[in-house]
Amino acid sequence: MITIAIVAILIVLFYHYGKRNFDYWAKQGVKHDHPIPFFGTDARRYFLQKSVTDMAAEVYWKYPKERFVGYFRGNKPELVIRDPDLIKQIIVNDFTSFYRRGLSQKHKVMEPLLRNLFFVDGDLWRLLRQRMTPAFSSGKLRGMFPLVCEKATRLQTMLTKAEQSKTLDARDVMARYTTDFIGSVGFGLDPDSINDDNSEFRKLGLKIFAITPTRAITTILKSLFPYIFKNLKFLGQEVEDEILGIVNSIQKQRNYKPSGRNDFIDLLLELKEKGKIVVESLERVNRDGTPETVEMEMDDELMAAQAFIFFAAGFETSSSATSFTLHQLAFNPEVQKKVQADIDKVLARYDDKLCFDAIKEMHYLEWTFLEAMRMFPSSGYLMRQCTKKYTIPGTSVTIDEGFNVVIPLQAIHNDPQYFENPTEFRPERFSPEEVAKRHKYVYLPFGEGPRSCIGGRLGKMQSIAGLAAVLSRFSVVPSEETKFHLEADPKTTIVQNVVGGIPLRFVKRTDVGDVGNGEIRETVLSTEHSDRTLA
Repeated sequence: MITIAIVAILIVLFYHYGKRNFDYWAKQGVKHDHPIPFFGTDARRYFLQKSVTDMAAEVYWKYPKERFVGYFRGNKPELVIRDPDLIKQIIVNDFTSFYRRGLSQKHKVMEPLLRNLFFVDGDLWRLLRQRMTPAFSSGKLRGMFPLVCEKATRLQTMLTKAEQSKTLDARDVMARYTTDFIGSVGFGLDPDSINDDNSEFRKLGLKIFAITPTRAITTILKSLFPYIFKNLKFLGQEVEDEILGIVNSIQKQRNYKPSGRNDFIDLLLELKEKGKIVVESLERVNRDGTPETVEMEMDDELMAAQAFIFFAAGFETSSSATSFTLHQLAFNPEVQKKVQADIDKVLARYDDKLCFDAIKEMHYLEWTFLEAMRMFPSSGYLMRQCTKKYTIPGTSVTIDEGFNVVIPLQAIHNDPQYFENPTEFRPERFSPEEVAKRHKYVYLPFGEGPRSCIGGRLGKMQSIAGLAAVLSRFSVVPSEETKFHLEADPKTTIVQNVVGGIPLRFVKRTDVGDVGNGEIRETVLSTEHSDRTLA
């Protein structure tokens, strides 16, 4: 009997543990869905049925009259923000209350590769951000551009050799291009992922973003029971060893000193040579209220972590954005023709050669890329974590330290109150006149404020250059396998992906009378009709 009583007590305690905090938003009068023990309102994400982006968008559309909506990630309260003014307040004006990204757990064990600029918070973030910002200046980007041209030319050659009737996965094509570029500017290597199906760098990229059953289980366990499973590694030992091995090998080749290549590894070696980095603390203050001074030295593990995020974020976000741009152009041949006219006109002024200045002048191509990022941003949400008790201005609603706020970019970018007829692909939305009419905080593909994407300009440069290289020589056309409505992969976490890739045909412009509008239009109509019928 005693044993049965103990078991019953443990079951009751376990049940109450699984639903703790569930009255958090109800007490404050914040609307929210009904949570279930352990999973909160987030069960479908845990079981890989919906991504974070999808769940945040679902909440956004369900409560159209609210400025913010309650949410429970497991038994941890979160807040989904719907109001652009409040978004600005959180990520810019009150940054000191929300400087954490909320992807790492404070005071917990953090696997080595996640100690990078994107994942870390607080003083380590500030130390890294201060020293790494100069690597992405306009001068540095201009200096990198010859490498962009080299990879863009290689991409053109590969597409020229491909059979014109053959369907290629645009997602894979653009990932190979961006992997080669990042391999070159980041590591001083030439992985030749564009031509080599067995490129180790490309395999590493696929491995980093593969959501395996082991990773899914690790995510669930670390989320539900962070203290018990704090030592589990999401990325796994194999990826960690590969990245550490690559970075250590390159350092050894360069005799542990900057080589003069001015790539990302050189930057990290320069930081290592400078010794201590010193900044004012975000997290600690002296007795007189002034910030304490904090310092850091770059070691091998920190170097590897920064190289890892440079590689992972650099190729994945850009390949996602460019391939979706090509998908939209394939189904909008009139827009594609305008883009190609813009590219042709600019290149004619530069002897038909891609260069840094030419890319800067391709305004319609840039608008097109930005419009694609509106419809399907590489990252479908922003997350920030509250660093101290915070009361939302103009309300009595309070967020406690350690709780996250989520900004559902995918939903906001496609809200008709901000973008008329949002399902229409219309690059003119990004003309200076149209942009000036909109609230600045309804379009945030690169974030905003102190934690905006440090590599945003680099990503934009390599993306527009890659698109210009493709579209100056080829037109993209839907194939029989191409879906008009792409299905977002529910297993994706930070960077969005689509199920089944993006199959397209890359047709030489000279072979189809410049753009081949008749063939494209016929294919678009038949594919669009077929896909909608299946849907």
